[in-house]
Amino acid sequence: MLGILETFFDSLLNDLIFLFQRLNWTSVLDIALVTAVIFVVLIIVRDTQAVVLLRGVVFLIILLSLLTTLVNLPAFSWLLQTTLPALLLAIPVIFAPEIRRALERLGRAGSGDFFWRSQTNHLQAMETALQAIVSASARLSARRHGALIVLQRQDSLTEYTQTGVLLDAVATPEILLQIFYPNTPLHDGAVIIIEGKIVSAACVLPLSASGILTRSPERQMGLRHRAALGISEASDAIAVVVSEETGSISIAHGGRMIRRLDSERLENILYAFYRSPEGPPSAVRAIREFIGLPEPAKKKREE
Repeated sequence: MLGILETFFDSLLNDLIFLFQRLNWTSVLDIALVTAVIFVVLIIVRDTQAVVLLRGVVFLIILLSLLTTLVNLPAFSWLLQTTLPALLLAIPVIFAPEIRRALERLGRAGSGDFFWRSQTNHLQAMETALQAIVSASARLSARRHGALIVLQRQDSLTEYTQTGVLLDAVATPEILLQIFYPNTPLHDGAVIIIEGKIVSAACVLPLSASGILTRSPERQMGLRHRAALGISEASDAIAVVVSEETGSISIAHGGRMIRRLDSERLENILYAFYRSPEGPPSAVRAIREFIGLPEPAKKKREE
């Protein structure tokens, strides 16, 4: 057995030396492109159920490669070569949501300049709505009234507004408090705000398909949090959630959620997404919030 292993490692070492001798700049570029593709795929499927599937596929490929390399199995090798095309066709079906999300992100990246210009143009219209959301969220949190507020950005949410009751009302704290008052006809479901107006209430949103909330140590988060994550996975919308159980305020975007926000942090993040007058520092603050990095220590001003 030891002799077999020595022969295997010697052969492997010789193969590696042969590969390095043939290495040139085109080979380096080829390897870099393959690495970039794998890295992008891992970023796309991060924090989703596809990670488990991808892990199983990689493990299966490694196991089958070792079997066919170390042991001469002609019938088994023929079976693998026959079923490989079918497996390649099945990959787009298995990872369809992730592929669609990646293409949508690519499309949004291509129109990023136009998007930010349009966001700046209607910031004034959104400013009243953002203030109303912050004020209403703080008061709902103090009363422990559950709420789910979704803000449309570039991706259209028309298909979701049609599932609720159309309002077309100016967003004010009083209207939001009334909508989410317990046992009222519109308190279940989400409020969707477009261009500073409450377009629809009691809307039905897709639930999250990822396992983020399942793996969270706080598994008491209910349908509101799953719907907030779901709409953030299906679009670039921003979802603000107030927990009915704990009163904590959360915000979801891009399939990620941060929790236990106070009104000041909520306001900073919302304004950062809509290019607040504070400029880049607010955007940097929002990015740090979602990544989970701590705030840098502030220098004390000299008296």
